Amino acid sequence: MNLSLDQSIIFDLWGVPINATIFYTWIVMILLTVASILITRNLRPDVPPNRWRTALEVIVQGIQGQIEEIAPGPSRHLLYYAGTLFLFVAVSNLLLVVPGFEPPTSSLSTTTALAFSVLIAVPLFGINSRGLGGYLKTYLEPSFIMLPFNIISEFSRGISLAIRLYGNIMSGAVIAAILLTVAPFFFPVVMDVLGLLTGMIQAYILAILATVYISSATAPPSDVQKEAP
Repeated sequence: MNLSLDQSIIFDLWGVPINATIFYTWIVMILLTVASILITRNLRPDVPPNRWRTALEVIVQGIQGQIEEIAPGPSRHLLYYAGTLFLFVAVSNLLLVVPGFEPPTSSLSTTTALAFSVLIAVPLFGINSRGLGGYLKTYLEPSFIMLPFNIISEFSRGISLAIRLYGNIMSGAVIAAILLTVAPFFFPVVMDVLGLLTGMIQAYILAILATVYISSATAPPSDVQKEAP
């Protein structure tokens, strides 16, 4: 058993080795893209929604409701980003029920990339909302002495996100493999159920934390001061 999907090479593409992490990530991306196109192809007011469109609307409205509770005000930009994070991680882990599929989120490279995207998104959203000078000023609050600590805090967020997501999902896969050798008929079913539950929780936590970080970076200075203890 490979502890990392990065060690397993599926095929070569024009001389570039494609490992299992990239391969399974492409599968999730293709499924999400195709499903979105098929569900929304007849997205018109005169066409009654089918069950797939209704399910998608329930998911989107649920994500938007959670975002609005955390970040009051315009939240469309957060919906696109946090919703994509949630759907990618959730679908990756739901596909555990497919024999032979390994979730790309069980690879540290994937979880690091997701955390890195949050690190990049936070200043981008902050600069877009406050301007470059206004956002950089937040690193000097409440005093310029806090500059190194605020910078360290930003990077520690990304590291904690990557390790948390990787640790929870990978530990479930390792435990399931161990129990499979002990009791090959009963424990795998239980562990698959627990793995799906853990994966959904981690998808929710990742999306919520990304929303909190971005909301903090884009909040008006007056709101940040009010929230400060």
